[in-house]
Amino acid sequence: MSNPREWPELPYEAWTDTLDTLQMVLQIMGKVRVALSPKEPEWAHITLYVSARGITTGPVPSAAGLLEVEADFVEHQIVITTSAGDTTTVALRPRPIAEFWTEFVAALRSVDVNTELSTMPQEVADPVAFPDDTTHHSYDAESVHRFWRALTLMEPVFAGYRAAFTGRVSRVQFFWGSVDLAVTRFNDSAEMSVGWWPGNAGFPHPAFYAYASPKPDGIEQVQLACPDAGWNADLGEYILLYDDVRAAPSPAAVLREFLDAAYDACASGWDPDLLT
Repeated sequence: MSNPREWPELPYEAWTDTLDTLQMVLQIMGKVRVALSPKEPEWAHITLYVSARGITTGPVPSAAGLLEVEADFVEHQIVITTSAGDTTTVALRPRPIAEFWTEFVAALRSVDVNTELSTMPQEVADPVAFPDDTTHHSYDAESVHRFWRALTLMEPVFAGYRAAFTGRVSRVQFFWGSVDLAVTRFNDSAEMSVGWWPGNAGFPHPAFYAYASPKPDGIEQVQLACPDAGWNADLGEYILLYDDVRAAPSPAAVLREFLDAAYDACASGWDPDLLT
């Protein structure tokens, strides 16, 4: 068994097909949140969360009572549970998303959750409706497990960064549209987000990012007190490559250094009393 504290390799090129398929699986889970969760500001009602075994919706209200859908990346299955005591599973394995969708919807109905889900993916190029998607069919369990293990190692660092802020702040949450883990701090008229994503075709590298909205004037010229991080003009945000973090003697310390340095740069005019 691999060391659970060692940050795993996650080269984008090695698992792109699986990542694209996994994104569709996570989008389908996200559609459950969209359909059933009460609306919240900043789309907080649609996000997923890192769990001890994978990624979860957390408890969601439904006609069958509280519902939870978890992608278990240890046993590689979707686990659907309700507070009525019902549990069912859907296997995660190589097969078309269309087939997975059919089984997933049937599994929800088997536990008396009959809500209609949106069939279209979001934030992807050339989207194909889930019931018709035979393009995405790859699932390399080892790569998915490494992806999840990386999330379990960075999530506590993001949580510590979140806890240090006494103002309005989001949860550490997983956005299924772009497959990124993120947390956002808010000021009266601005927000500052940090996060991580596993890479995409436009930027084929797993990386941590940070940006403020609106973008502070001159932020491109500000050098962070984190040697390996820098401003990426194409992306319009600070970037720290995941490989630089995992190669460090203390990856968690380097990541926290980046998060704090990015906040100092992006939110230089914010109230300092918001930090504990």
